[in-house]
Amino acid sequence: MKRIIQTANAPQAIGPYSQAVEINGTLYISGQVPLSPETMKVVDGGIKEQTLQVLKNIGAILEAAGYSYSDVLKSTCFLSDMANFKAMNEVYATFYAENPPARAAFAVKELPLGVLVEIESIASK
Repeated sequence: MKRIIQTANAPQAIGPYSQAVEINGTLYISGQVPLSPETMKVVDGGIKEQTLQVLKNIGAILEAAGYSYSDVLKSTCFLSDMANFKAMNEVYATFYAENPPARAAFAVKELPLGVLVEIESIASK
């Protein structure tokens, strides 16, 4: 059965989508941008601060669904500029120090709200 995941500890959806959907033991987390869940504004700072906020948002959704970072199988990282890859990667690595998930990372023309990074994830138990 499909279960919709919703938590106030991550930004509310800014469009017609769910924060995450779980089905058959697999959790699909929608792309997260660096919005503070309290203010719904983009966090101050550059790529490192934005990546940190994105991964915190993912963590809040994982927790709300009963998962953890160790359950993440795959992440897709969207960057506004590949020049930010190294700095994004440094922050990302702190969340997945052991047995990191599969991942793709690439630059796109632009991201919602003019942010520098968006990450979507798939987790399974």
